[in-house]
Amino acid sequence: MLQGILIFVIFLGPLIFFHELGHYFFARLFGVRVEVFSIGFGPKIFKHVRNGTEYAISLIPLGGYVKMFGDDPFAETPLTDEEKKVAFNSKSKFARFWIVFGGPLANFILAYCLYVGLLAGGEKVPETKVGVVTEKSVLYQKGLRTGDVLVGINDEKILSFDDFNIKGSKIEKITVQRADKKLEMDVDMGLEPFIEEFVGLVSPLKKPVFTNAKGEKFYLSLIKNPSDFTTSIESITGEYKGTAYLYNYSEKDEKIELDLKSEALIASSPDKKILDTLLGLGFYPVDLTVKNIVMSSPADKAGLKQGDILVKLENIPLKSFEELRTSLQKLEDGKAINVTVLAGGVEVSKPIIPEVKEIEKKKVKIIGIESGVEYLQPKLIVAKEDNVGAAILGAFTRTWDGIVKTFSGYKKLITREVSLNNIGGPLAIGKVASDSFNISLSMFFRLMAIISINLGVINLFPIPVLDGGHIMFLILEGINGGPLSRRKLEIAQRMGISVLFFLIFIALFNDITRLF
Repeated sequence: MLQGILIFVIFLGPLIFFHELGHYFFARLFGVRVEVFSIGFGPKIFKHVRNGTEYAISLIPLGGYVKMFGDDPFAETPLTDEEKKVAFNSKSKFARFWIVFGGPLANFILAYCLYVGLLAGGEKVPETKVGVVTEKSVLYQKGLRTGDVLVGINDEKILSFDDFNIKGSKIEKITVQRADKKLEMDVDMGLEPFIEEFVGLVSPLKKPVFTNAKGEKFYLSLIKNPSDFTTSIESITGEYKGTAYLYNYSEKDEKIELDLKSEALIASSPDKKILDTLLGLGFYPVDLTVKNIVMSSPADKAGLKQGDILVKLENIPLKSFEELRTSLQKLEDGKAINVTVLAGGVEVSKPIIPEVKEIEKKKVKIIGIESGVEYLQPKLIVAKEDNVGAAILGAFTRTWDGIVKTFSGYKKLITREVSLNNIGGPLAIGKVASDSFNISLSMFFRLMAIISINLGVINLFPIPVLDGGHIMFLILEGINGGPLSRRKLEIAQRMGISVLFFLIFIALFNDITRLF
């Protein structure tokens, strides 16, 4: 808990600091007196006065502010000529625009600098590995298979998903790594349709872990004495027919341990898949193990227990937990089904009536079982540009692409193409920051760059009390030929605060909903 809070502060601190530094820099550049430069809101826990400016760190680290002299449009006390020289509202519209725009601009510059550092120094990124590719997929017809790693597009090297953004408008061919072979495939697709199809296939893959009636675990490998544990069960058991090795398996401190002295050679016949051979020998994919039972659920009422192995549904052998989930949805509401489990080495059949629940506006049949599935951790590779010049150019492309995509994402929220449920607050940011930090520092800094861009874009929204609202007032002031009336400014600020509080409420509500 304490570590997570510390990571959150380390993550958010630079974003806030650079945003406020942007305002501060342009304010001083145009001769505006800065009264307070604060990181955080609320009571000040540290402050230091220097050259008339109070520098402070405040208790609530969810933002910051730069208080400039003469920025109150409702001030009744007139300023002297000397005070006007250092007052914000006495400056030209050009100067005030850059002072206001300086905050978002600093966030974009921070993201750009982070990208330059990552591209020049090398960053650890997940390899471009696909998940399960079904026969219905367009790319399956082109030759793509489960577990393939995309390494090239149109004869250009691909290291990460970011490289998709700097390719041409058409994908003529792709190169994939499959086991120890590189394969080329003719695709002939537009960039956008290809990305949409490919990203839809990027999903977690399962470890090739099996269990038996005694609850012992085994690791399946296509090679003897494996040292690389990145092969998935989907890649091995899909269409593979041949020889494989089973090793005693345990996982301690998130590290895989194999007992190489206890290997078993498994060979399937030419007309039989390896998974069918394993099931016939009493080895079951570990995702068919019952990890937990929801209290008072249909499975709980039927007497299923933790550690049971799901082996049949309506007397048809099960090969995966996903197969069970999919089959349940095809049944009639209220109809009892027979689920056969292996309990203590004995097969027992249980009649269960699935419960119907509405999840994301869809009716889903569930029986209240949590699978014992174990997923592969994504393999991280080092992506690095060939020289500093390429890193500088690549960082600009990545930053601009991030700005465009962020604007597009918020446009979809406004037009309701995307649900408001996707908005995340401080808890969501804290979680992804902690998760990225635990993966690698480069992932942590990549996320920091993305959130920095988001912070810059959000502040450009034409909402009073945000930077974009101030810019909007400057534009209206130019159209109006002078400052807006006090009444209009008060109404606009109240509306802006209402919209802001609404967004904050939605973000916090979503955070709490995800937490509980």
